[in-house]
Amino acid sequence: MKTDMPRIVIIGGGFGGLNAAKALGDIHAQITLIDSRNFHLFQPLLYQVATGGLSPADISFPIRAVFTKQKNVNVVLGKVTDIDLTTQHVYVSEKYFEYDYLIIATGVRHHYFGNDQWSQYARGLKTIEDATTIRSKLLSSFEKAELETDREKHKELLTFVIIGGGPTGVELSGALAELANATLKDDFRKINSSEANIILVEGTERILPVYPPKLSKQAEKILEKFNVQVMTQTMVTKVDSSGVTIKRNDELIRIKTKNILWAAGVKAVSLGKLLINKYNLQHDRNNRLSVDNFCRLHEYNNVFVIGDLANFSDENKIALPGTAPVAIQQGKYIAGIIKNLLRGKRIKAFRYFDKGNLAVIGRSYAVAFRGNKKFSGFIAWLLWIFVHLLYLIGFENRVLVAVQWAFNYFTRNRSARLITNTIKKITVDENEKESY
Repeated sequence: MKTDMPRIVIIGGGFGGLNAAKALGDIHAQITLIDSRNFHLFQPLLYQVATGGLSPADISFPIRAVFTKQKNVNVVLGKVTDIDLTTQHVYVSEKYFEYDYLIIATGVRHHYFGNDQWSQYARGLKTIEDATTIRSKLLSSFEKAELETDREKHKELLTFVIIGGGPTGVELSGALAELANATLKDDFRKINSSEANIILVEGTERILPVYPPKLSKQAEKILEKFNVQVMTQTMVTKVDSSGVTIKRNDELIRIKTKNILWAAGVKAVSLGKLLINKYNLQHDRNNRLSVDNFCRLHEYNNVFVIGDLANFSDENKIALPGTAPVAIQQGKYIAGIIKNLLRGKRIKAFRYFDKGNLAVIGRSYAVAFRGNKKFSGFIAWLLWIFVHLLYLIGFENRVLVAVQWAFNYFTRNRSARLITNTIKKITVDENEKESY
């Protein structure tokens, strides 16, 4: 449909896409926001859903509700199947949308480093379905252990392996330890849930490798205090239906368990790979699209890529991490760029303002740093709470999460520990549920 208004298409309702659309609320334009889900998901808190601390609705918010009063935004529920950068068309099934400016903010998915068959047994944590499936699997293991009389099978049921010692793996390990050591300790009659064997496996020399060494060491000590076994410089060589094989100090170790969680890596969604193959676009080894200083594709000045899908390097030639603060700043920045282009004004290169890094480790403890400033303990935990509440979309969600956290803190309870779905094996295709 022809129009005299500029047409802006945004693919993805995550942090980047949502903030770009909101920041464009004051211009005369036709904005189309496309997402395969009808809700915005606060991914940093998925591990809280996976361990029963929060319900899915607490960290989700309907996209249409965000733009109820912003009349220049049209929300489309659907999956993008193709993009024609020449004709400037975005295809959603049999329909297409024309654009003058395109913002691609589709995110990433799990990366098994060439071992995609592992996805059947080691679930990652990127979607609501991932979180609720993991929650059901973890809680079901304790339930089965209550009835198991065979000592070896009992041990397997209470063994949990988290692969990847980055923020997700550390936070998941800490939350799982809190679940086992505190929340469930009086719920069962025949088992002692605190005897759960929680193992965190990291391939590099320390967990939280992008954090200062001192904070990594503090995080490791706290996890060990929570009875989490931290195994660094340890590589995973095999994952199958009966357990994990790891290599440590040239020794192969077999861990028998069905409770395997993947937090070791991510790569670009299939849409990124589609564009790379179709237009021979510049990209990194994880298929993230390379962009210039203005977050644009090098070959197409009206196509912007932001968030996890973008390979953007700062002034020091260091690629920015795939975190919510980066995506939020880029979304707002691109909105400003488009406004300036429409008004014939100069545009300035994107510069990321580093607000620091935070990782929570169980109840009342976190580690954080920004530049040379380092925080740990209860103060860092309070800072983590403040930052996460600030980023939550929707006032209702902030209130709900704040109340839930306060309740959990004082009672050590996790009221959302529900077994809601049937556990089943997943395939790589199922694991590619993408938000665009």
